[in-house]
Amino acid sequence: MAGNIFGDIFRVTTFGESHGAAIGCVIDGVPPGLMLSQVDIQKDLDRRKPGQSEVTTQRQESDTVEILSGIFEDKTTGAPLALLIRNSDQRSKDYDALKDVFRPGHADQTLFQKFGFRDHRGGGRSSGRETAARVAAGAVAKKVLSPHHIQIIAYTKAIGTIEAKVVDLAFIDKNIVRTADPSCAEQMIKRINEAREQGDSVGGVIEVMVKGCPVGLGDPVFDKLEAKLSHAMMSIGATKGVEFGAGFGVTKMMGSESNDKVSVDQGQIRTQGNLAGGISGGISNGEDIIFRLAVKPTSSIAKKQNAVAKDGNLTSIEIKGRHDPCLCPRIVPVVEAMTALVIADCLLIQKTIK
Repeated sequence: MAGNIFGDIFRVTTFGESHGAAIGCVIDGVPPGLMLSQVDIQKDLDRRKPGQSEVTTQRQESDTVEILSGIFEDKTTGAPLALLIRNSDQRSKDYDALKDVFRPGHADQTLFQKFGFRDHRGGGRSSGRETAARVAAGAVAKKVLSPHHIQIIAYTKAIGTIEAKVVDLAFIDKNIVRTADPSCAEQMIKRINEAREQGDSVGGVIEVMVKGCPVGLGDPVFDKLEAKLSHAMMSIGATKGVEFGAGFGVTKMMGSESNDKVSVDQGQIRTQGNLAGGISGGISNGEDIIFRLAVKPTSSIAKKQNAVAKDGNLTSIEIKGRHDPCLCPRIVPVVEAMTALVIADCLLIQKTIK
């Protein structure tokens, strides 16, 4: 199975399945001498782990990370960094009824048609559980970015039709939906709980800010910064769309409106309005990078649905097991991690040419 490696210089390989013994990652290209401990990685994993609130899956995993290589006396050595997260609360029997049935909205059918075989236990390699390895790698990427004062912040912008209007960054980790708007957190929680009680699920929007990004990251042709970030975001299973800055809103503007107004402040070129989202011509321009993700409702729902069996016949299923009624609260740290992987990789690439 290809497609398990991400990045050019800061390169991450993830491994493992949802119901296997463990998941993890190997990271190449980590600069030597970075202060790094298990605690640095664990704090991000704790934000992603299941069972943390009433609006997430109740699967209980500690997601405790083990550092197997690449660290000596709490510093990176420059050798490959291997991180392991053991699975401890699998309930594979919950998926026995799905052995010969393809779940709607999942990769079950396409995986089977591609390989002629699939791991039906929670989706195997295609499970969202794989994202824990990404979060672990992202925590290391954040350590690479830290000396450059680059900060990555993601939060829930919308749940269903409930949209945040206020951005209070200090509020994000003070509420279980990880919104930045104190005025709509309870409404969002209520909407998620309503969906769960109905045996259904709900989607939403995640907004991301990258603060302190220097000018010059990204390239003008195939490796535009938007292209790399879009690749990273669309590799997250639930993502169905990405927009930067004003996004699709620019389709309603004239060119004279969509072009950011420029000024010079103490010798620095600045833009007013940041409609471009901090990226000009595929290259970071020094403003905050702003983008948003469309996150679909969780495909695994308890409502009866039509499905296709391995033999090609139609059947009906009601999916059992423990699933998130909304993916947004737990996807926030995943989005931050993938953003960090892209920015760290681009920063290291930039260092090779300057």
